[in-house]
Formats: sequence, structure tokens, C-alpha cells
Amino acid sequence: MTVLKYDFKAEVKELLNVMIHSLYSHKEIFLRELISNASDAIDKSRYESLTDSRIIDAAGPWKIKIAADKEAGTLTVSDNGIGMTTEEIVKALGMIAHSGTTEFMNALREKDVMDRPELIGQFGVGFYSAFMVAEKVTVRTKKAGGGSKAVVWESTADGSFTVEESEKDTVGTDIVLHIKDEEKKYLDEWELRSIIKKYSDYIEYPIVMEVERERKDEKEGQAKVREEETINSGKAIWLKDKSAVPESDYHEFYRHVSHDYGDPAEVIHYRAEGTSEFVALLFIPAKSPLGILNRDFKIGPALYVKRVQIMDHCEQLIPEYLRFIKGVVDSSDLPLNVSREMLQNNRQIEIIRKNIVRKVLDTLADMKKNEFEKYVAFYKEFGRVLKEGIHYDFSRREQIADLLLFPSTKTGPGAFTTFQDYLGGMPAGQEDIYYLAATTYEEALRSPYIEAFRDKGYEVLIMLDEIDDIIMGGLFEYKGKKVKSVTKGDVSLDKTGDSDKEEAREKFEGLLRLIREELGDRVKEVRLSGRLKDSACCLVGEEGGLDPKMEKILQAMGQEVPRTQRILEINPAHPLIEAMRSIAERDRGLPILKEYIELLYGEAVLLEGSKPEDPSRLVQAVTKLMVENAGHLSK
Repeated sequence: MTVLKYDFKAEVKELLNVMIHSLYSHKEIFLRELISNASDAIDKSRYESLTDSRIIDAAGPWKIKIAADKEAGTLTVSDNGIGMTTEEIVKALGMIAHSGTTEFMNALREKDVMDRPELIGQFGVGFYSAFMVAEKVTVRTKKAGGGSKAVVWESTADGSFTVEESEKDTVGTDIVLHIKDEEKKYLDEWELRSIIKKYSDYIEYPIVMEVERERKDEKEGQAKVREEETINSGKAIWLKDKSAVPESDYHEFYRHVSHDYGDPAEVIHYRAEGTSEFVALLFIPAKSPLGILNRDFKIGPALYVKRVQIMDHCEQLIPEYLRFIKGVVDSSDLPLNVSREMLQNNRQIEIIRKNIVRKVLDTLADMKKNEFEKYVAFYKEFGRVLKEGIHYDFSRREQIADLLLFPSTKTGPGAFTTFQDYLGGMPAGQEDIYYLAATTYEEALRSPYIEAFRDKGYEVLIMLDEIDDIIMGGLFEYKGKKVKSVTKGDVSLDKTGDSDKEEAREKFEGLLRLIREELGDRVKEVRLSGRLKDSACCLVGEEGGLDPKMEKILQAMGQEVPRTQRILEINPAHPLIEAMRSIAERDRGLPILKEYIELLYGEAVLLEGSKPEDPSRLVQAVTKLMVENAGHLSK
């Protein structure tokens, strides 16, 4: 038989050089590419068999076979798909450069070497990845449908390849990889199983491997036999009709993709058609995984293209505030093996992402409406993560706000309310939504900041997560009502006339000025309070400023936080403040006034939850006051 020798096109030579010498990471993807090509070949055969019965008669049951021969040092990937003629194999494997080859090379030059393997297959050049692990590749193929001989293509990637006619009993293609000495691990059965399970488990066709097993023989006793074993599950559960999948199968698959031992809280399975066609099988977990608040937590469902896994975690498919979502997305529109960088600005990915976000948020809303106890359990696990969406997803902030749960001054411990319920319970005259950031529910109920609100019958939402103050600042308003912290800004809940307020300011003007002079730059301002009823004083921030607890968290994280001055508010109706005013009118220079002011400020710092600048000084002042009072009582 005549052996024809051809030189590779220049672009293919360069491609092979890159494959062999530069793409040193993720070499295992060569098997994914060859299996994917085999699956495509069977897809073409299936289509052709619709009009040509000879194809299916010749092929038999569709399958992809993997055969490792350690003695010969070869790995063979076989399929009974469409096959190729001599002309087709010469065109496909080196003589005429695919348009994608040049594009591939240009893309490679722009990418970091470690990311280059992610591009293999995207431009139809996945076959050449075989040379990452093989010193020689032999392709034996026979076109389905009859009328042509088999052909053998062979190359050592030395710049040329040979082609000759041959004999082959079955249609389809055998790709024989002569494995390099340093890559012999790819002849190991368990290595191959692992790669197939990782990347090709849900290929529609059986992926079989010839394995050696011991079998009991009546005459010879224990005997070693070789038999075919199917490696992949072959059931792409997400491609099945939802009504045909029992709940137990969903739960089993969830455990497979999430490594969680429990069942999911909710299953989202749907097919999208239109501008972008894809299938999504997503799970809302019941329990929070370890590390979900860590920066290196891997997010995103697995991305498949036509049943072939492209990425374990495709973070471009979901926003970070939905990072608890597990599952798979299988697209019919994306090219195989798209890089993460290319997904950044991919229109199809953006369409899928928006679709997924809408579906997940709608599912959570339905759960909250129809299965509230179940939703509460979910929220206790993931509410801290979900509410991040208000800060990062401006366009959906009110939709996300609808999903939030809070304890409040009216719920009691362990119970929750919502923004919707809050609005429904607002008394006449209340104009804003109020909240208090606190460490515990009990601490919040004792806070002096809610005294006037409780007196007016206004409900105050209690925020117990450390990020709540930033989140609520990002929300700003809900259904037209401003969302305000009770520890910030000026509060005026009563309808006292301006003349009455002005009269009170004039009455306490001297004391306010004295306190301001004594405290200096420790406070930004001293003013009369509209939020205090029982307490003498409190420290508040400016509208839109950071909560002191949040400041401490940011500082602990190593972030620079500008020093902010608080505003000291005093309660004009408190006996202590009235007494201090009277003393100041008689003699504002009395030392006792200075001591009272220091004690007043120290009290406000403690009520805020902060540590006094000089605790020992505060203790000494309190002790002195106790001694003097005790002395009077003992006489």
C-alpha cells in the first residue's frame, strides 16, 4: 500500500509546538477532548442514520471505548461514529489549517501560560492535545455508510504526517496514543477512571474500558479475564424531563456535586429556550458549607457544553451573594472549553446568569410565601450571604430586600418580621423605617437608642449581622420609605412646635456649650436628643456614617478607617441634665461640673458599646462620686 507523506501547515506546526512544550498544566484534558470528539462523531452518525439504515446496521450499539495497554505503552480511544475518508482526514488533521487554528494561536499569545489549556477545544483543535502526553499518535478510521476503505493517519509531531489506506472491520475511529515514558500514569486504570468521572461522566453514550478481573472458573478455579465495564453514568439527569426524575435521584445527584451528606432544601430544574438555550439543575442547600465566608470559597455551578464538563465552578454564572447555589448548567450555544477570561464578556453567559438569578430569587420568594418555616431554616444558614446582594446588585436590591428576615422590638426572641410586614404595621404619622444594629437581641431591647421609638409605638428592626449597617446604607429606602438607623442622624419623633424646641435649646444653650468646650475634639457636636426618654445621654453618628461596630471590624481586617467624631446627645427631660443645667447657671466653673461631664461622656461611650479612652480615669471618677455619696449617707 502507498504511504503518502505530508507536511503540516505552518499554523499547525506552531500549534503542535505550543501543545508539546508550553501547555504543561492540566494535561489530563487530552482525554476529555478525545472523548468529546468521539461523542460528536457518534452524534453525526446518529443523524446520518435517520436517512441511511446502513450506518446503524454497521455501527451497532453506540459506545466509546478506552483501552490501555501497559506492555505496548499505548492508550486507545475508539468510537463507532461517522469516521473519515482519506480526503477528510488529510483536511482535518493538518493539511488545511482550520480558521480556528490561527484564532487559537492568537488567543494563546494573549493568555498566561497557566490558563492556556482552558482554550483547547474552543477552536476545534482539541485533537492535538493528544501530543501533550503521546510521542506518536496513530488514527485508524473508516467512514460509516460503506463505499470507502479504512485509512491510517500517523505523526510524531515532527512537522509531518503520513496517510495510507488500510483495513478495518468496523466503522468509526480508533485513536492510538503511544504514551511518553514520563506520562505512563495515563495507562493506569484508576487514573483513567478518575479523569472520565471528572470530565465526561454525563456523556450520553457509554464510555467503556476493558479491565482485568478475577473470575471463578469451575475447571481452572480462579482465572483472570478481560471484560468491558462502563465507566460513566451515562445519565445526564438534567437533560431528563423534570416529571421523570424521582426526588431520590435529585438528592443523590446533589450529594455528588456538593459533597454534602444531607438533602438540599430546594431543587430548581428547568430548560430555557429562546435567545439562549440551556438546561439548569440547581440546588439550594439546607446547610451552609464550611468556608462560605472565606475569600477562596469556590463558587458557581459546574458548566457543561453539550454534556461535556468545561469547568467545575463557573463563577461567571452566579453573583457572589448566591454562592451557596450548587448544580450544573448545560449550554447548547457555547463553544467547548471557553476560557474564564472569555466568559467575562460573553453575551450568552450574561443571558444565562440573569436567567439563573431571576429563577433563584423567584424560588426563594415562593419558599418564603408558601413554606415559611422551611425558609426560616434556610435564612438562618444563608441570610448573611444573601443580604450582600443589596450592596452588590443595585438593580435587584428591593427584590432581595423582600427576602430578608429580621427580629424586631415587636417580634419577641426567635421570631422574625419582614419589610412588607413592617410597612403594614406602621402607625399613622410614622414616615421612615427604623433599625438598630446590635450584637444580641437582648442587648438591642435594652438600648437607650430605641426609648423614644418604643414610647411612640414605632417598631425597630434589629440587625444582628456585622455587615448589616453597610447593607442598610446600600438599601437606603424600601417602597418609598427611607431606611434609617436609630443611632444616626437627628431624630424628632414628637410633633412639638418649632417654638417649643427653640425654647428648649435656649434653656440648655449654656450647658451644651460648656460640655462642648470640656470634651473638645472628642465629639463633633453636643445637642438635645429626640430619641431619649429614660437615659441621660447617648452618642450618635451622622446620617450615612459608619456604625462603630463596623468600624472596629474593618480595622481588625487591616483596613484604614478615617476617625469619625460622634455627636453627644443629652436628654433635657432627665433629672441629671436638669441638675447640671442649674449648677452651670450658678457657677459654670465648679470642678464638680467637669467631673459630671466626664462621667456623662463615659456613660455614652459604654452605652454605644465602645471602650472608654481612659477606663481607669472613668473608674476613679465613679469611685469618688460613690465615696462622697456614701459619706453623706453615713452621717
